[in-house]
Amino acid sequence: MHWKARLTLLAAALWWGSLGAIGFLAVPLLFRNAPSAALAGQLAGRLFEAQSWLSLVCGIVVLMGARDPEGTATMGWARGAVAYVLLGMLCALVQEFAVAPRIVARQNLAVWHSFGSALYVAQWLCALVVLWKVSAPATPAEAAIPRGSS
Repeated sequence: MHWKARLTLLAAALWWGSLGAIGFLAVPLLFRNAPSAALAGQLAGRLFEAQSWLSLVCGIVVLMGARDPEGTATMGWARGAVAYVLLGMLCALVQEFAVAPRIVARQNLAVWHSFGSALYVAQWLCALVVLWKVSAPATPAEAAIPRGSS
């Protein structure tokens, strides 16, 4: 496997895995074990902020791995995954810059928290599709194309 394909796979796995670890494990544990809900909320907000930036970096790495310098798709999965990468990155941006500030300001908290949760699950699903497509075995035609040293 070419280094660019390995890096792309690593970024896709990190994206999906970190979303799951933070959103479905770390944050629920915070709310279960922190001395107060306010402290848990502050810590969760910081985790989600870090996750948003990590999501954007992983998305950029995946997008860069899908194209050659001329902009043509070099990976067979690229056409099917690019839309999911962009949608996942959009979810992260909307959550970070539109939803999170309203949650912090406690503006209609139930509505914005629900919307933020839906965006997070949508991003997790997008990252899952991207990982699924990136990790798919190469077709015989793709495997026959030399990609440089492994």
